[in-house]
Amino acid sequence: MGATADGAETSNAGVRMGFGPGSVVQELGWDEDVDQDLREQIEDTIDGDMVDGDYGNVVDAVILWWRNDDGDLVDALVDSLTDLAAGGPIWLLSPKVGRPNAVDAADVTEAAPVAGLSVTTTTGVSRDWAATRLVAPRSQAR
Repeated sequence: MGATADGAETSNAGVRMGFGPGSVVQELGWDEDVDQDLREQIEDTIDGDMVDGDYGNVVDAVILWWRNDDGDLVDALVDSLTDLAAGGPIWLLSPKVGRPNAVDAADVTEAAPVAGLSVTTTTGVSRDWAATRLVAPRSQAR
C-alpha cells in the first residue's frame, strides 16, 4: 500500500488510503494534536473539505482520530458507522507506538469485531500517526 500499479511510490497518504476526487470523507475525533499535513493531503485528494459528525448524509469513508485516553473504542467505532456507506472503510488514526497516547494494537484487534468490523491493514501515514483500515465483513455489509 504505498506503490502505484506501476510500482512507483505514492507519497500522498490520501491516495494511499484509497480516496479520490469527489469522495465524501467524514472526520471524527479532531483535536489540536492531529496532523494538519495529513488532513491537507486527504482534502487535496478528495478535492474538497472533509465533513464532520453533523453532516447527516451518507459518506464514503470515515477518518477517526483516536488516542489511548479518548474513551471506549468500541462505542466510537459503532458511532462511526452511522453515516458510512455499505462497504466503506473506517480509517482509525492513532499515535504511533512510542508517541504519547499511542493505542495498543491489541485494543484495536479486540474492539473491531465487537463493533462488527475487521482489521484489514495498518500503515504509517505520517511521522506521528498510524492508520488502521477497518471494514464490515462482506457477509455483514449493510
